[in-house]
Amino acid sequence: MPLFRPETVPTDILPYIFEALTDRRDLHAAALTSHAFNTAATPLLYRSLDGIVVEGRLYHPAPTLLARPDLALYVRDITETAAVHRIAPRDHPNITETTLAALRLCKKLRRISWNDDSYTIDIFLRKFFAAIRELPIRDLVVRSYSDFGEETWSHLTQMRGLEKVAIWCMEGPPRVLQGWADKLGSTLTHLELGRCAGVPPTILISVISQVPLLRDLRLRGAPSNCIPTLLAYLPNLETLHTEFISSGINRPASMPPPRLKSLTVRTSSMDSAGLQKLWYWITLLTPHKSLESFTLDAHSVQGQTSVPANFISGMAETQGSTLKRFMVDTTRLTLADVWALCTKFPQLEHLACAVASPHVDAIRDAIAPGRNLCALTLNVSWIPEMNPVANWDSRTDAEKLWDSKSKGVLTMQDATEIMLAEGSRIRMIGMGPDVFTVRKLFIQGGGNVRLTLSGADRGVG
Repeated sequence: MPLFRPETVPTDILPYIFEALTDRRDLHAAALTSHAFNTAATPLLYRSLDGIVVEGRLYHPAPTLLARPDLALYVRDITETAAVHRIAPRDHPNITETTLAALRLCKKLRRISWNDDSYTIDIFLRKFFAAIRELPIRDLVVRSYSDFGEETWSHLTQMRGLEKVAIWCMEGPPRVLQGWADKLGSTLTHLELGRCAGVPPTILISVISQVPLLRDLRLRGAPSNCIPTLLAYLPNLETLHTEFISSGINRPASMPPPRLKSLTVRTSSMDSAGLQKLWYWITLLTPHKSLESFTLDAHSVQGQTSVPANFISGMAETQGSTLKRFMVDTTRLTLADVWALCTKFPQLEHLACAVASPHVDAIRDAIAPGRNLCALTLNVSWIPEMNPVANWDSRTDAEKLWDSKSKGVLTMQDATEIMLAEGSRIRMIGMGPDVFTVRKLFIQGGGNVRLTLSGADRGVG
């Protein structure tokens, strides 16, 4: 067998091959293979950098960048951690000055993140913002427990040309782009505000209305009754992550909301009345036939939350031809609801919910109409056998559904049968701790399909 010769691989395809390497150790090994491999792998090695502390020893890229300024031109993404600069290690006593000098060499830097898990104001943060202000930053992420302080915030709000901004500041006054939004209105497309609690709706709406190009908006703590009005100022918005906080009366905005493609809602309701308002509020946000992904993370002190059947029917009337992901995780659906989802949303590809079932056969029948379903994630409560329900056994074989031997566990055989069922496209099944994913797919003679699954088979129940 001839030996592999790295120099025979076309150099123009090497970067595309190396981009598939997720482990930096593999990239490092590739860089040591040959001159051609080194040329292709080095830019990827230095594209994203951060500093880490292992057993009291600091490993930081700044000294290397100062020694090799040519490598700084490959850097696109940097993550800095305040702890590294707060306690300067013995082997790097001047790490702060070294880092600032190295930052100024990264002339093609596009994204920078700052993480601080302490409650003390860090002087370095001020220097940090001053250093990056002249760089071509397009994506800025700042997560801090401590207050920025007015001077630091003033430095930050001088930055222009940003396309993505994420601000998490747990102490001090909430930072929701006051005095900054007007400078970002012509460029900002992605915004994440981690602390909106306590901000008057009028201020929040005033700020957001100044960045009309937003396509992705993520808010924590924003009053839910102002969200419909807020969305009316964002005609290009496609993705919304927000919370439902039951307060006030939700009325439709005077202007129509944008055509959302992805909606994620978090809520923790103290009573059933609050949850009832939730479903109506969601319909206010999604009146257009455009939604492709719906995610709900709901909790209630009164027990497990259930999705009303009329909510599913109403959503199907509007989003029936577009929805691909219905992710409600621990929120409960009945088997009839699952059947309705798979029937009324023909494009559905991924379903995640909680469900009660006597055995796997019942679930298999409930998802049978889902011809485009590729992934199924269920939190299953296995219940005892019971008599068939009249309106359910008309849709399925009642004798098979209720009289078969109860299986309180998903086996590899069950998963394989579901995946190989006629017309099935499912390639990932998770039921509680039992998760099976297709690792290999073989098409044999005559069109027969054979699967190799990855997952722990716990045996037949």
